[in-house]
Amino acid sequence: MVKNSTQQKLMTNWRWWLCSLLFVATTVNYLDRQVLSLTYEEFIKPQFHWTDADYGTITSFFSIFYAIACLFAGKFVDWMGTKKGYLIAIGVWSLGACLHAGCGWATAIFTDGVADVAALKAVEAGSNVALAISTTSVYLFLLCRGILALGEAGNFPAAIKVTAEYFPKKDRAFATSIFNAGASVGALAAPLLIPPLAVKFGWEWAFIIIGGLGFIWMFFWAFMYEKPEKSSHVNEAEIEYIHQDDEAEAAEKAALAAEKSIPFLKCFTFRQTWAFIIGKFFTDGVWWFFLFWAPSYFSNQFNAPATSGLGQALIFTLYLIVTVISIFGGYLPKLFVEKKGMHPYSGRMLAMLIFAFFPIAALFAQPLGMGFNTPWWPAILIGLAGAGHQAWSANLFSTIGDMFPKSTIATITGIGAMAGGIGSMIIQYVAGKLFTFAENSGAAFTFFGFEGKPAGYFIMFCFCGIAYLIAWTFMKILVPKYKPVKA
Repeated sequence: MVKNSTQQKLMTNWRWWLCSLLFVATTVNYLDRQVLSLTYEEFIKPQFHWTDADYGTITSFFSIFYAIACLFAGKFVDWMGTKKGYLIAIGVWSLGACLHAGCGWATAIFTDGVADVAALKAVEAGSNVALAISTTSVYLFLLCRGILALGEAGNFPAAIKVTAEYFPKKDRAFATSIFNAGASVGALAAPLLIPPLAVKFGWEWAFIIIGGLGFIWMFFWAFMYEKPEKSSHVNEAEIEYIHQDDEAEAAEKAALAAEKSIPFLKCFTFRQTWAFIIGKFFTDGVWWFFLFWAPSYFSNQFNAPATSGLGQALIFTLYLIVTVISIFGGYLPKLFVEKKGMHPYSGRMLAMLIFAFFPIAALFAQPLGMGFNTPWWPAILIGLAGAGHQAWSANLFSTIGDMFPKSTIATITGIGAMAGGIGSMIIQYVAGKLFTFAENSGAAFTFFGFEGKPAGYFIMFCFCGIAYLIAWTFMKILVPKYKPVKA
């Protein structure tokens, strides 16, 4: 007892400093992916003569390419090692973020009849030169978004690996929740940082400054991270604390190695796999739709651009609601299990059904917003829909552990990520095409009393509102009751 007490007093806490670095990296990750959505409507769209269809093509490409990269990112980090793998990942995505700033310069070079970057916006709309500018710039942005997606895919696998190296099992969930909070902080900080930078220095510098944060992070990571046993900042007491459950983990790994793994193609023969695929396919794109299109929606429908105080307040409020409410996403099934005595899977499915009703709030965003001529109703209701998604998603991932052996969890997770990426790609692409068509059609395009582009937004909100109930229904049909898959 005396020895343990002394060790506790003398124990270093370097692991928490590294956890703070993971938090910063995740925050930067979300900031980098939001620069485009917060500069699109006011800066990029008019300069490059884009339509919403062009923007939809770019966001859909990012969604699917990110999903594909996620399938291989974990293997890459394991192969390179935590230190080098994380450095390469954030280096690649920071480079990709900064390269966006050069798209204007490159477009001017590759487009005949354009003298310099300043001349891009001045080209007559609808002309052949304007079409050449939009086409060239879209391909350049696709390249940059691909590089960004490739690097960003490595963030979560690397961060999870660090928590496994530096924290005992009892602390890993807490450490993960700390660094994962960076996603919410990044979403909250983006509207307060990015538009003012674009106004003050130009949209190019918004990409460079936010992207440059990753390079600063790399400096600290290079000097602060080493494996616990090699780090000069970690003493013997902390190493002992970190490895306190190594024996139990070794036994668990031995049992896992003995467990028969399910072949990849055979995974698709199980109803449980398709239940997870459908859950991801129908719902992942809804989250990305709100993330990519909300700033443009507020700007178009309510004259509240991201550079205005109102626009920034709306986006901030939306993600604040998501952050606060989604915290309770993991608590509800626990309540059903502990207080109501339900089976964990049944409790989780009931919780998912409840959360599936949250996005229905999006159905009322357009009618209330336009009816009362205020953007605050849409901001609040889209925030509720987003919170429902986050809570739904947390429980959806947990269903894998409920139904599949541990040896197959990573495989099913990857399959689901790909399904979610495909679903997101389709939603972003369709949204872009729909908004462009609706805007060009004007009063000739109607839907439930809305005309033109407002009708297009309402169509997308209607799908987003019911997507989770559709997904839950199919999941329940495929797996009506708890039935684990056996290898």
